[in-house]
Parts: sequence; C-alpha cells; structure tokens
Amino acid sequence: MSAALMAPELVRLDVAPPGDKHAVIGMMADIVAATGRAERDGLEAGLLKREESFATGMPGGFAIPHCRTEAVHEAALALVRLSEPVDFGAADGPADLIIAITAPAGTDDQHLKLLAQLSRALIRPEFLAALRGASTPEEVSALVMDVVAPEESGNDAQAAGAAVGTGAASTAAPTSGSASASAAAASAAASSTAPSSTAPSDEPSADAPVLLAITSCPTGIAHTYMAAESLENAAKDKGIELHVETQGSGGITPFTDEQIARASALIVAADVNISGRERFAGLPLVEHPVKRAISHGGEMIDEAVAAASDPSARRVQAGAATSEKAESGTSQSWPRRIQGAVMTGVSYMIPFVAAGGLLMALGFLLAGFDVAFVAQDVATGFSLSSLPGHQEYEGATGMAQTERAGLALYLGAVLFTLGNLGMGFLVAALSGYIAFGLAGRPGIAPGFIGGAVSVAVGAGFLGGLITGLLAGLIALWFTTLTPPRWLAGLMPVVIIPLLTTFVVGGLMLLFLGRPLAALMTALQDGLTGMSGSSAVLLGVIIGLMMCLDLGGPVNKAAYLFATAGLSQGTEAAFEIMAAVMAAGMVPPLAMALSTLVRRRLYSPVERENGTTAWLLGAAFISEGAIPFAAADPLRVIPSMMTGGAVTGALIMAFGVGSQAPHGGIFVAFAISPVWGFVLALLVGTVVAAALVTLLKEIGLRRQGAAA
Repeated sequence: MSAALMAPELVRLDVAPPGDKHAVIGMMADIVAATGRAERDGLEAGLLKREESFATGMPGGFAIPHCRTEAVHEAALALVRLSEPVDFGAADGPADLIIAITAPAGTDDQHLKLLAQLSRALIRPEFLAALRGASTPEEVSALVMDVVAPEESGNDAQAAGAAVGTGAASTAAPTSGSASASAAAASAAASSTAPSSTAPSDEPSADAPVLLAITSCPTGIAHTYMAAESLENAAKDKGIELHVETQGSGGITPFTDEQIARASALIVAADVNISGRERFAGLPLVEHPVKRAISHGGEMIDEAVAAASDPSARRVQAGAATSEKAESGTSQSWPRRIQGAVMTGVSYMIPFVAAGGLLMALGFLLAGFDVAFVAQDVATGFSLSSLPGHQEYEGATGMAQTERAGLALYLGAVLFTLGNLGMGFLVAALSGYIAFGLAGRPGIAPGFIGGAVSVAVGAGFLGGLITGLLAGLIALWFTTLTPPRWLAGLMPVVIIPLLTTFVVGGLMLLFLGRPLAALMTALQDGLTGMSGSSAVLLGVIIGLMMCLDLGGPVNKAAYLFATAGLSQGTEAAFEIMAAVMAAGMVPPLAMALSTLVRRRLYSPVERENGTTAWLLGAAFISEGAIPFAAADPLRVIPSMMTGGAVTGALIMAFGVGSQAPHGGIFVAFAISPVWGFVLALLVGTVVAAALVTLLKEIGLRRQGAAA
C-alpha cells in the first residue's frame, strides 16, 4: 500500500513554472489525475480551498499544498521541482520544491501515519537538500519512500545508516545526484519519526521546566506534524523536556496523567479548536498559529519557559474551546469565528435532516399522505401481531378514513413517527452545536435547551441560530473568568451551563417569544386578506415566504395558513395548500440540481448533501436546503425565494389544488391537475438553480481576480 504513495510518474524535475501558485497547483492536479489516483477538477478545488485558508509555503523554499477530498481515489504524493521559484506565501521567499499530499476523504490510519512521517521529514534541511540534489524521478521517489516506508524501499539501509553516522547528510545540497547520497539524506530525515508524545533524547536540565505542546491544523495532514517536529527539535537543542500531542488525522496519542501533572506550561500551535483543553486548566499558556511553530519553534519554547515562571502569565481557562491568540495580529476575527461556529452547527445538524426527512418520506410512500393525521396513534397503538384497519381522522372536508390499512399503514406510521421525532431535534441540534463551536463543551447544554425554547415559542430555524450564538458567546465569556483552582473543575460541567441556560432561556421566553408570535399572527392575517383579490400575487407571496427561512417562523406562518384553510374544503384553500407545498419543495431540489450541474462550486460535503436533497425536496422537506443557506445565505436565499415565487405564481395561475397537507410528490394522487403541479415545480426549480449557480460562479471569478 505505502509503495503506491509515490512513484516516478508523480515526479517532475526542473520544470518551468506555468504561472503563479494557482497554476502550479493546477499542474500538480494534472500529474496526480494522470495516474488515475484522483478526479482532476475536484482535486484542484480541494488544493485551492486549502491554499485560500492557509498559505502552504514553508521556510526553506518549499511548499506543501495538500488536502483530503472525495475527489482522491488513492492517496498519492507528487513532487515538482521548479526551475524558477514561485511565491506560495512563505515569509522567507518563494518555493522551488512543491510537494503535494493528496488523501481520500476516508483515508485509513496507516496512510495518514505515513503522510505524517513525510511531513516531519520536510522540516529537516538535509532532506530538502537531497530532494534538490536528486537527478532523476526515480531518485526522488526512492528518497520519499525511504522516509514513509524504508522497509519497502529499494535503497540500502545499511549504507544509508553508515552515511548518517559519518555526517554525509548535511544541510548543503549534495554535489552528486547519486542514489547513495540521496538515500543517506533520506535516512537521516527519517531517523527520528518519533511517536506523537515524546521526550527529547538529550538529557534535560534538572531544573528545566517540563513543557507540553499540542499541534493541529485544519486538515491534520502536514502542518500538524511539521510543527511537532520543529518544537521537538528546538526543545532537544535547548535541553528542555517536551511532550507533544498531535491532534491530526492520523489519530491522537493523548498525554498521560503523569505528564500533565509534571507540566509547567502548555504550548498550543493550532488553527482549529483543540480537544480536551480543560485538562490543562490553570497551566501557563503560549498559543500561536501552527505555522509559527514550524518557523519559530525555538522562540515558542523560550516563551513557554518564561511563562512557566511568570505568575502573571496567561493561563488555560477551564472549559474554553477557543481563545484569542497571544498576538493581536494573529487573532481570528469575530466574523470568522461566528461563521465557523455556524458551520459546526450545520455539520452536526445534517444527520438529523437526512435521517428524519428520509424516514418521513418513506412513511408517506408506504402509507399514503393521510398517515400524517394518524401516525402516532397507529405506531403506538398497534403492532405486527395486531395490524390496524382503516383509521378515521378529521380531514379537509370532515371525518375521513385512511386510504390504506394493515401492514402498509402500520409500517408507514412507524417510519413517519421516527422521522418526525428526528426532525424535532433539528433546531435544538443546530443551536446546541453552534454554541459548542464557540464555547466547547460548556455551550452544548444551553445551546440545546435554547433551541428547544425556540421551537416552543415558534422561532424555528432563525431562533435556533440566535439561541446558539447567544449561548456560545455567553458561555465563552464565562470561560474567560479565572476561578479559584478548587472551583475550576466545576465550571465547564455545572456552573457555566447552568448560568448560560438561565440567561439564554430567559431572554427567549421573556423578550423574544411574544414578538415572534405577533409577527406570525400578522403574516397569517395578511395572507387571509389577500386570498380573494389576486391569486397569482398571493402565490408569489406564499413562494417568497416558504423560501425565506426554510422552516423558520415565516415559513411556518405560510404553512399554518394553508393547513388551517384545508378545513374549509374550498378550491381556494386547496390551491393555497398546493402553492405552499410546491414552493417549499423548490429549495432542496434547486440546490440538488445546482450541485449536479456545477460540482466544482461545492465542497464534497455539499455535494453529498445535494444528493440527499433530491429525496428531501421530493418529500416536501424544505430543511434539506438549510446547510446550503447557512453556509452562503446571501446567494442561496434570494435565489431560492425567486424560484419559490415563480412556482407559487404558476400554481395559482394553473389552478392546481392539493388536499394533502404534506408529502410532496408522494401524494400526487391528492393533487389536481398533477401536470400543472409538476410543471410549476420544474420551472421554479430550474430558475432557482440557475440563479444560485450564476451567483456562485460570479463570486468564484471575483475571488480568482482578487487573488
């Protein structure tokens, strides 16, 4: 397996640069794709996305563009040695060695450990010198394989060891491109691929402090391990005992209780939230981006030694998941922190949307549209040995019976009930994990409870965003307090959740609930007043409302208005219900279509969500578009509203009616005329998908021009 990571066909030597770093990355994607290991456009998009969030140029004249993406079918390492260096964002100048690390989204632990070994080797000058001195792609491939899998490489390990022992591997580029010199340098580079928690080999000074360090980067592939290697080398040179915990994709070997008890200070070199920060409550803290540890590891060791003996030094706060960087120039802006927290909430919410929505759709498919009226009673009152007959319920025209009975009705009711319960957690999960993204574990309980309050007061999706942010910010503020050491352990698990829940829940119940209820009442009254005057205009308004907040109070106001009218049993009421359902189906279907026709505009996770959104949209689960709207609201929401308005207007113009309150395409038998419903839905979906795709294309081009 490891031999496949690099082969000579993945190496290009002394190549004239095709342009700036974006062009070089495109060339790297071409090289990997030509071997069949990756889909070219998806790989390029993944590498460029990583580059936009974090420049990959490193001190020493090399760059390591890297990513984990579903576009990669098999892990690969590619290298290009440029005849003229290109700027990749390093402080000391452009890079002539470009090493691409590409891994599949589901890369196994073994591959990740091999990639971590290579990342550690790249911090060593002698290894870079050997790469620059190699004369053939075969030599470069052998050098890399000596590092990641020396037992499988074709080089002579004994000769390499002898070369290392006599100092053959130096920081200067070898004068000869021989394989033996290259192997010696590579073996020197690989000679200390220590585990993630190590002590220096040099005997530390008896009175020197014991330091801990945690390194972590967004992808967890390269910078995580390069920072660890740099810090370990610096500590070894200074005679300092250092233990490093790499929180990367290759797994985590946590500190032992003994190491934490002996520690005098903590170094955090990370660009993402680290886990388990509460373990170090009260320890002096030195915190910087991961890249600083790579280029200035010695300075960070000195800062930690100084902090260990400074009573006024910054310390780890109990339960804090995030904290300001030590230097104002490196602190993350609040908009980016909030955006990251919202994306955390959305990512954790997606399984609730997928599981709940699909189960509800299957319930409709098996038991028919009227299962929604009797699902809970059937699921809890009957069993496989006692199947239900046709059940009575109060429908649009009075008492009616379910169309289906027996096993189909029972299984459909069970599926619908499970899905409905799952969807009930949607807002709470969104709110809870937004709070978690801001404040860590102390924010989870107040966020979840705040989300439940949002549902209770009718605030829906927008309320969940508000309570999640409130809970996260308030809990984060509490973590900045410095309690007595005896109280520090109670702060993240008892005191902060208790006080934050009280504040957030109180704000929602005392101040926000009534205004939201009044807003919904006003919207319902306004819609009722319009129904007799302009049906097409009413369809436009219904479409706009259904797509504005995707399950929030405005969406729910339109839906409640439609379902309340069904009891009248009039054609107008049926048309309003059809407009609500069709317009609500547009957002997930439009986003699914957009991810299909312009895959490169979306991340692998978004493309997966787009696949799920087909069925969610067909079943009238508007929440299937929430992940897209939360990630890019300024482009997605206006586009969806436009498509929804078109669909609503066409439904009213065609006189389409629906006697079913839910179910989407699965209740086509309750919709008349079906052709009008399908045509209106198709037109609105295409309009919304075209508009959102165009807006995203324009945004991508502007980003490219700015770069």
